[in-house]
Amino acid sequence: MSVLIFLDQSDGHIKKNSLEAASYGAKVAEMLNTTAEGIVLGTINEDLAGLGKYGLKKVHSLKNESLNNFDAAVFASVIAEAVKNIGANVVIFSNNFNGKAIAPRLSVRLKAGLVSGAVSLPELSNGFVVKKNVFSGKAFANVAINTDVKIISLNANAYKINEVEGIAETTELNVPIPEAKVKVQEVNKVVGEVPLSEAEIVVSGGRGLKGPENWGIVTDLAKALGAATACSRPVSDSDWRPHHEHVGQTGLAIAPNLYFAIGISGAIQHLAGVNRSKTIVVINKDAEAPFFKAADYGIVGDAFEVVPQITEAVKKLKGT
Repeated sequence: MSVLIFLDQSDGHIKKNSLEAASYGAKVAEMLNTTAEGIVLGTINEDLAGLGKYGLKKVHSLKNESLNNFDAAVFASVIAEAVKNIGANVVIFSNNFNGKAIAPRLSVRLKAGLVSGAVSLPELSNGFVVKKNVFSGKAFANVAINTDVKIISLNANAYKINEVEGIAETTELNVPIPEAKVKVQEVNKVVGEVPLSEAEIVVSGGRGLKGPENWGIVTDLAKALGAATACSRPVSDSDWRPHHEHVGQTGLAIAPNLYFAIGISGAIQHLAGVNRSKTIVVINKDAEAPFFKAADYGIVGDAFEVVPQITEAVKKLKGT
């Protein structure tokens, strides 16, 4: 028996969230006195043996070009067969878009209990109990998994990437690949930007910026910090910014180490998507803005005066 971690990849490179899942899975394997193994699907450009530094003892790959385009049903079928062949009793995903799509399907196929949005290691003193976020991050629930096979999807930034000494054994999977029912005609990807789902720092703006012509102060600060940019829903709905930058309950839920909220009042729907951030900095001229209640640091002031000063301070600190 073993712990199997799904290593999500994009353009041949393992995603950061999957490295967090690998480190998490390696620790779970240690707790269960077993081994951690990874599974990667599609054409991969990285040294799979090198993934041993994240605690993986073995990496299984199925290098087939048909798997370069994500199809949740196909991936679930392939991983289900791999779980049976490998004999894994715990399967771990990152709780990103792909993980959220695969894990429930795999749960049904394997008749396995699933906890999505895990935030800490399982508690083994009384069974197998996993802590997760509930009510949009406002509370936690401890969920027991009693099935033979257990599935966990780990929230982004909930577990630190740990590097150790080690080289992973690599093997090629030999499992059937079902024909996809969805045909991909074209793929359009945003390039040249830090992906929001993997960003350590995010600088976000709201209606307080008054218009798209003023967005330069957000992008200037983001560039200085090496951060991704984001926005509130009213901003994307008004076409000030593209919809893929919308964070919140109805957009993308993120968990960066540092989140700047500039000119955002802090409605419940927005907070639901960013409240897992390690540190929140709010800049707003309205001292009564609800966001200040959730902030670790708050600056009451005009964003058009405050943000450029922060940007200059960052540049000076970095010597740029």
